[in-house]
Amino acid sequence: MSLDNPSRITITAALPYTNGPIHIGHLAGVYVPADIYARYQRLQGKDVAFICGSDEHGVAIPMKAKKEGVSPKEIIDKYHAIIQKSFAEFGISFDNYSRTSAQVHHETASDFFKKLYDQGDFIEEVTEQLYDEEANQFLADRFVTGTCPRCGYEEAYGDQCENCGSSLNATDLINPKSTLSGAVPTLKNTKHWFLPLDRYESFLKEWILEGHKSDWKPNVYGQCKSWIDDGLKPRAVTRDLDWGIPVPVEGGKGKVLYVWFDAPIGYISSTKEWAKRKGTDWEPYWKDKNTKLLHFIGKDNIVFHCIIFPSMLKAHGDYVLPENVPANEFLNLEGNKLSTSKNWAVWLHEYLEEFPNMQDVLRYTLTANAPETKDNDFTWKDFQARNNNELVAIFGNFINRVVVLTHKYYEGVVPETSGFNEVDQQTLALLQGFPSKLGDSLERYRFREASQELLNLARLGNKYLADEEPWKLVKTDEGRTRTVMYVALQIAAGLAVLSEPFLPFTSTKLKEILQIDQTSSNLPTENHIGNGWSAISENEILLPSGHRIGKSELLFRKIEDTEIEAQLAKLEATKLSNASSTLSAGASNGADENPLTPQKDTITYDDFAKMDMRVGTILEAAKMPKADKLLVLKVDTGLDVRTIVSGIAESFAPEEIIGKQVTVLVNLAPRKLRGVESQGMILMTENSEGKLVFVNPDEDKVGNGEGIN
Repeated sequence: MSLDNPSRITITAALPYTNGPIHIGHLAGVYVPADIYARYQRLQGKDVAFICGSDEHGVAIPMKAKKEGVSPKEIIDKYHAIIQKSFAEFGISFDNYSRTSAQVHHETASDFFKKLYDQGDFIEEVTEQLYDEEANQFLADRFVTGTCPRCGYEEAYGDQCENCGSSLNATDLINPKSTLSGAVPTLKNTKHWFLPLDRYESFLKEWILEGHKSDWKPNVYGQCKSWIDDGLKPRAVTRDLDWGIPVPVEGGKGKVLYVWFDAPIGYISSTKEWAKRKGTDWEPYWKDKNTKLLHFIGKDNIVFHCIIFPSMLKAHGDYVLPENVPANEFLNLEGNKLSTSKNWAVWLHEYLEEFPNMQDVLRYTLTANAPETKDNDFTWKDFQARNNNELVAIFGNFINRVVVLTHKYYEGVVPETSGFNEVDQQTLALLQGFPSKLGDSLERYRFREASQELLNLARLGNKYLADEEPWKLVKTDEGRTRTVMYVALQIAAGLAVLSEPFLPFTSTKLKEILQIDQTSSNLPTENHIGNGWSAISENEILLPSGHRIGKSELLFRKIEDTEIEAQLAKLEATKLSNASSTLSAGASNGADENPLTPQKDTITYDDFAKMDMRVGTILEAAKMPKADKLLVLKVDTGLDVRTIVSGIAESFAPEEIIGKQVTVLVNLAPRKLRGVESQGMILMTENSEGKLVFVNPDEDKVGNGEGIN
């Protein structure tokens, strides 16, 4: 079923939710592999449309807005800007990055719904839905948590269990609870439209289980098979919500299109937006049988892109189906699951600020450790090792030696050869084979494998230089030295071209050093045709004799231990902040305004009695250098004056808390944060508006330093 020579390739990357910034889990799972593939295909001269945009509907947005005390529009505008800027600075080469709040999307999604409605593809039913009597509203899926009926996980959402990955309906949950008020919801009648997925079972069996058994990734195929084997059921396409695209038919007042229905249509509307700007027709990129459609997603979106969206496209009748959906697994961080709500993440916009001009280091690390077949772990030590031991010591070292020696011996001019011996011929033949090696891996979506083949080319260059030793040869055999340097320069040119999908910034810099024609730049320019990839495989010479190269410039710099320690300290501060929030959660007055945190395991009185909490006074407060969230406090506990590092800098200015009485956990084990030893913890909670406040004593009744029992 694969298109060997498609007329065009439409590549979509999962639409990120605009309820927070982009982190490394998103990059590793979706955007880096998608960008590598798009850049590679452009280098083949393919007609590529690489499409994405912000997903700005769904319950996650009003939940975030409610928590921050702003409007949903303010949330989507804020995070759309952050996400779009981060992607651009990181070099993700989208041909178009749109947003689902755009008019073109509202029109496209509404027209899509109406066509299926007019064709009679929906079931209209009055059903019982969960309703929060205290909040006086129906509960969209993310406003409900409960026990997953499949795996028993007690914090599953009403649309999906994050523990086992099962897609759910809110009414499936055991012991459901409203995240708006904490109340147990009731059932209430409401009318909705459903897509009868059961009608498409035979189509999906033939298309996926028979047609894609051999070419889809096992994790994707397996999840689809499990769903189909369990029997598909009608799925609601509308929701009782005031944020989203209004249902565009009679009886739809007060209802919106369910986000899983409207979001994938965002790929189509974004393509329309791109085509209009480009002055071309969008329809062939979605409706021509010679178009290759690919969805890059994370594993939590497999069902939506492999079963639900294809069923929608099939029902519509005009669209091509995806040829592949190369979903990745999840990336963890330092042994723990990435969590936006707990701030356990490496945020892309922060990385770009803290590691300027080092986009390719993160791209390479995430690719070399990509969670393609199983969940993988990102660690800062591995990041440092990948950079120092591979990019610096292997790739950068080879390029630097070649360029420096070329200037030293030949004033930067590629020398004439004096004939190739067997080693030279074998080396050039190996170079000639690398484009097909990398291409074969990329066509099979094995990005880790491809990244290591790229590094193997740099290893080939290092080995060739080490074996031939031109620095010794130059003293005894000038002709042989010229040939060795000529061959080494061809390998360097090969790296400049073949690194472009993986290390685009490095590739550009290397092409500038070698003075290679930059017309093969892989930015999404109109009418772009790549050149160079095929030239290597066809043994064309990229750096002919007499060509002058530029001066040497380091491609990568070494990452010092202090930089890694600073990142680990940030994570430690996050742990400290989370621990503080956990300790104070029971004292929160905001239960009716904020989602409730489920109760943790029961402890005994003896466990509680181990905690020594005292009333202290803040004597001094100052911001931690280069840390936006940390304050360094001097606190008089009555026992002593001690230093405490607290993650409250975003909520309080140092001068406003001096003299403040606070509750301190004094017997918490000391922990160093950015070189400062923190000797305790200030207890915090949230008020009804979701803002941090101190867990304060009654100052008239509890003296300074008196223990709380």
